[in-house]
Amino acid sequence: MSVDIDTVPAGGAARKAIKFPLYRTALGFVRDPLQQLERMGEEAGGRLMRVGLGASRPYLATDPEDVEQVLRYQSERFDRSGLYWRPIRDLMTDSILDEGPGWDASKRTLQPVFSLHNTKKLTALMAEAINGAVDGLEEHARGGTPVDMLQEMYLIINETVVKVLFGDKITRAEADVMIPPLQQIVIRIAYRFLFPFMPRSVPMPGDRAFRNAVEAMDASLFALVERYRDDPGEGNDIFTALCRASNEDGGPVDDRWIRSNLLATFGASNETTTVALTWLWPLLNRNPEVGEKLHEEARRVVGTGRVSADHLPELRYTKQVVQELLRIFPVGWLFSRVATEDTVLSGVRIRKGDTVLVSPFVTQRMKSIWGEDARSFNPDRFEPERARRYHRYAYFPFGGGPHQCVGRHIVQAEAQLILAAIFSRFHTRPADGAEMPKPQVGLTLRPDKPIMMTLDPIQRSA
Repeated sequence: MSVDIDTVPAGGAARKAIKFPLYRTALGFVRDPLQQLERMGEEAGGRLMRVGLGASRPYLATDPEDVEQVLRYQSERFDRSGLYWRPIRDLMTDSILDEGPGWDASKRTLQPVFSLHNTKKLTALMAEAINGAVDGLEEHARGGTPVDMLQEMYLIINETVVKVLFGDKITRAEADVMIPPLQQIVIRIAYRFLFPFMPRSVPMPGDRAFRNAVEAMDASLFALVERYRDDPGEGNDIFTALCRASNEDGGPVDDRWIRSNLLATFGASNETTTVALTWLWPLLNRNPEVGEKLHEEARRVVGTGRVSADHLPELRYTKQVVQELLRIFPVGWLFSRVATEDTVLSGVRIRKGDTVLVSPFVTQRMKSIWGEDARSFNPDRFEPERARRYHRYAYFPFGGGPHQCVGRHIVQAEAQLILAAIFSRFHTRPADGAEMPKPQVGLTLRPDKPIMMTLDPIQRSA
């Protein structure tokens, strides 16, 4: 792919940002936007890019040093606003996924729930919930019935999230009602996310289904807010924390603020771990040796009993598998920031109002960082000694700086416990061949087709 050079003066010296005009990249974006981004990232070799996207010309930063500047060191100069953040802001105004006072209040309220200290306290409850949810796979295994792994992961994780993070205040029946609209929201927002510059008055594919899903979700969420608003009970769960929160003046927060944070945390808690773990199964079809190591560790650590929080420190290889999953298929694959003042990245002048994109999907697959086999699945990359060699922002599936995902410790622990529970009890094999699905671009990177697997029970002594 040929490129143009856009020379930008900075501090009296000429600095160069690579320009990718739309007419040279349009076909690639239409065919496969992720692959096109990867190609651009490799050709740019870590240099800052200016990407022509028709009505928008954002910068794309892929070098870990630039990423760290945007997300961490210069975070006060880059906020979550502008066209690329509009679909999220429209959906969840004044939430933990927003910016400004609403985000400050949300983070202050939710931080104690997701703190490392509280995560350790919650892992015992998490393990208990996971064991019960994984029990539900036994019937499929005994009958040899293929299962849709995305849906099964959703059921397991949703049950765990409801019991642990929401203090069991959402019944199983209510959670089952909320899952379909939540999935529709994640999927149907895709076009608005990819083409944020399109006016709201212009119809886009999925708009009607998205609106219907939001209405259904709101009906459930506002009913829950009404039920618990004045009497959230005890505990250090999300529901209790939100209902007890106060605004800047010390008064009660409004129902819309609680609803937005419930949607943000319920959606992220379910979607993040579900999508990450769903990608494991087709990767194991291609890398059976990884599955064998997972089985060996699960048998050694968990044995024939039930998985528990005490097993977490010994599930070292399982942790590496989760980390590598999030490297290859980061759930949050693209982050947008808008410059609030003039600044400089790699010597390139960034003007106030310019949009800068950072992409874990691109940076975490760059050969210049991860080697010629950067796109292969290799959990050994995260052996402690080896992992320390990478730049801190060569791997950032949970973002970074003040906006780093508050639930990252929960995701890691939950994923390890789920895999240990499954691999101590079942062998898995593909039900429809080993063809690798493609990631479907949206808010997250879901597979573009169902991943069907057959579970075979492992004989366990009493």
